Amino acid sequence: MTQPTLGEVVDLVHTWYPPATAEGWDAVGLVAGDPAEPVRRILVALDPVAAVVDEALAWDADLVLTHHPLLLRGVHAVTADDPKGAIVHRLVRGGCALLASHTNADVAESGVAEALAELLGLRDVRPVVPDAEGATGAGRMGELPAPLTLRDLAAHAAAVLPPTPQGVRVAGDLDALVRTIAVLPGSDDTRFAEAAAAGADVYVSSDLKHHPVSEQRERARLGDGRPFVLDTAHWASESPWLRVVAARLTAELAARGHDVEVRVSEQRTDPWTARVASPGFP
Repeated sequence: MTQPTLGEVVDLVHTWYPPATAEGWDAVGLVAGDPAEPVRRILVALDPVAAVVDEALAWDADLVLTHHPLLLRGVHAVTADDPKGAIVHRLVRGGCALLASHTNADVAESGVAEALAELLGLRDVRPVVPDAEGATGAGRMGELPAPLTLRDLAAHAAAVLPPTPQGVRVAGDLDALVRTIAVLPGSDDTRFAEAAAAGADVYVSSDLKHHPVSEQRERARLGDGRPFVLDTAHWASESPWLRVVAARLTAELAARGHDVEVRVSEQRTDPWTARVASPGFP
């Protein structure tokens, strides 16, 4: 058994999640690391934050694969007294590379949206907004095995998603029966019309703001009130993909004759620590 080079691992990840499919504003790909160096251990995480770097360096990882980019917005320096610069310095000193697959992993097969759809138990999964080939595209939608009330769907989502202080917020008739679910993990309030046109009963995303959801509910009331809305925690909605990509890396690298350890980060990088409910609400 041998170790692949960092360049080989990057090429493999890019085969699954091509950078060309990322949104124009995104910043994906290799952030730090020498493509010629061997890779023995890969840590998969959602966020490139200090706690994840601590874990990676303590484990002697050679690569951290994250969903969220470290340098999403333009920077002019990566000095060690800057939070993001400090992470770059620590990774380089520790001989650990950093690779990000963000919106390119959202739209792909076996990507972030598919992982959430599968976690919720949806069947006949397909893109909400398909690309030219129809197999990939923005979001995923599918059917529950049997109809549930909106209340029970929200409870199911809260039970299967990683626990967070936020839980799941709901907009809509809690007693309405629903079956066709559209999932847009991360933060996406731009696909309500497409989800409605595709017949979604419920729209699931994260970090949803007051005005887009209010406007959606007003539009929906002109019809039968659908799609209703579930707002999940951002970290929770995207975390299911970590185990998917870790399993893919483990299987494919072993099939190529490489001896590489891959594990999912144990860090909970959801930034919220508590929720205090208003009187009268659970």
